[in-house]
Formats: sequence, C-alpha cells, structure tokens
Amino acid sequence: MTTLRHEAIVPVTAAGRRFDQTVAEMFPDYSRSRLSGWIKDGKVLLDGARAAPRQLVRGGEKVELEAELENEVHAQAEDIALDIRFEDNDLMVVDKPMGLVVHPGAGNPTGTMLNALLHHNPGLAELPRGGIVHRLDKDTAGLMVVAKTLAAHTRLVEMLSLHEVRRQYEAVVLGTMVAGGTVDEPIGRHQHDRLKQGVRDVIDGGKESVTHYRVRERFRAHSLIQCNLETGRTHQIRVHMAHIGHPLVGDQLYGNGLRLPRGASQELIDALRGFRRQALHAEKLGFDHPITGEYLEFDSPRPADQDALIEALRADTVLHPIED
Repeated sequence: MTTLRHEAIVPVTAAGRRFDQTVAEMFPDYSRSRLSGWIKDGKVLLDGARAAPRQLVRGGEKVELEAELENEVHAQAEDIALDIRFEDNDLMVVDKPMGLVVHPGAGNPTGTMLNALLHHNPGLAELPRGGIVHRLDKDTAGLMVVAKTLAAHTRLVEMLSLHEVRRQYEAVVLGTMVAGGTVDEPIGRHQHDRLKQGVRDVIDGGKESVTHYRVRERFRAHSLIQCNLETGRTHQIRVHMAHIGHPLVGDQLYGNGLRLPRGASQELIDALRGFRRQALHAEKLGFDHPITGEYLEFDSPRPADQDALIEALRADTVLHPIED
C-alpha cells in the first residue's frame, strides 16, 4: 500500500459549498467515490478535524488528505509481449492481438493482457482494474488505452462516459446492407443465457447503448461496415448488429450460422467456413490526452485473417457482380 499526503487551502470561491463537493474539485486526480470513502474514514481533515460530507465550508480552511492506495488488483505479473503503440508518464496505447483475454477470470486465471501489463509496469497494480478503462473481447483485435496514473484513470473514465473517446471498428456482417444508420437500443444481460447480452428495456436492466454504422463495401451476401461507438457496453456491436438482422461473420454466440452465396468458389467457402471468430477489429482510437489536452489518434492494421476474408469476398463479387 502506498500513502500520499496532500495539503491545500479551500478557495474563497468555494464558500457555502459542501465539503465533499469542494474536496472533489480540489483533488481531481482521485475519483469522487474514492474521496467519499476517505472522508467517511477520517482520511480527509478540515482544519485538523473530521468533517461530514455535507458540512459547508467557509473558504480559507486547510484540507489535509491522506490518500491510501492499496493494490487494486492481485494478478500475477507475466512476461507476455505487448504491442505498445504509444506510452508516456500518464498512459499507454496497446494494440491487442486476437486471442488475448483482457482480464483474468473463470477459465483464464493467467496469460491475460492484465498479467502482461503488470510485468511491464508493476505500479499499475495500484490502479482500478490495473489501469484498464475499457476492454475488447478475446477474439477482437485492436487498440486500447490504459491509464498509468490515478489522474489519467479518473479523467479517461470520465471521457468515456461523456462519449469523448473516438472508437472506430471494422466488421464483416451477414446480409447485403443498403445504407448506414444508428442502432440506439439499450443492452443488458440476456434473460436466459448468462454468457450473452441482449437488447433489453431500461426498466428491465438495459443500459443506454448507441452504435453508428456505415457501409464501406457490399458483397453478394455480406457487407463490410464501419462502426463508431458512443457507448461501450459488453458485446455492443455484436448485439446491435444481430438485433437488426446482420450478425457478424463467425460470431459463434450471436450469429445465425454459415451463409454461402450461390455458386461460391471453393476459396470463398473455405474462407467463410474457416473464420471461427467474430469478424470485428478495433481499427482506430482517438482522444484528447487526459493531462496535456493534446489530441492523439492511432490506427491498427487489419488482422491477416480478416483481410483474407475480405479479399475472398471481393474476388467472389468480381466473378458474380451485384445487380443494383
């Protein structure tokens, strides 16, 4: 556990405001929930004495904060290679490979991205979820941002909740889509299958979920689309695309099985039958640096298997042109 001590003077402009609100503004590096816990535990003093969260301040008082940072994660550090696209004192951007689980869990206690991150930077153990602020499914490759400090973590979580992080995906879906659009449907845990998510009303536990999509290329029985997320729910793109009748190619959880165009070549048949994961790639990530404010943007090259699938679909379309 690491203990950090801070002292600051309540600004006169805060006169008449609640103690907990004032402390949150004075120490923005820490989340409101963390600060609230410290206030209740007597780790935040006002002129040397404990104060209730709702107590009003006058301005000019001294606030003493004893920030106790316990290890938030207890996973084992493992020497697993990471493709780090950017790193500074506050954050890193990692291009996650297909097949790498992000967090340890049932069936995957080791060999995860978190284990790799802890080996790269043991200090991440003191951050919530090891600094990971969003995730990708095991079989989805692409870009993720990881916080290295509490200040960056707090701000990145806020930016994600305010839809201030640009997350762009490429997907291959079943069916020939005519135009792009938006799926604005809440997502929650599936009622009967605990491994799945599903579109559910807010009153039944669904959470706001918005996916914008546009068609990049049409094939005879498939489409190549771009998806941009406003929210980041578990399996969001997979659930939303299945909901509108265009599940992702290879999606074993939400898909409708194999669909072969009439007269498909053996090459295309092999490509579709051999694609055993959801055809989804987190290709672009853009955001304002949480500390410096500088805009950062990164691109991830398309995985080889997804590239081969798209090329096979293109070759089939050349042989059997789409009739508009």
